[in-house]
Amino acid sequence: MPEAKVYSPWWGDTSNLKQKGIITYTVSPFRQRPTKEIFQGWMFNGYKRLASQVPYWIVPFAIAYGTYTWAKRYDAWQNSKAGHIALHGTH
Repeated sequence: MPEAKVYSPWWGDTSNLKQKGIITYTVSPFRQRPTKEIFQGWMFNGYKRLASQVPYWIVPFAIAYGTYTWAKRYDAWQNSKAGHIALHGTH
């Protein structure tokens, strides 16, 4: 019986095979900790930025919340006995 010209190891055993085309990438040490001082930076700059944006979102939020509470109260009144009598309906 003729012998094989190339040794074929057990399935998955790559201990003695030379591999080609493998490229290894690494991350620069200067970019490995980009969030090193994120909390300390937020304590000063983030609070200032958030505080400067409050007028832009607190006013629409207050208007929306006021409209919501008014609508809930008005709906409850319309569905009550007093609301039906005031709107000339029958309960």
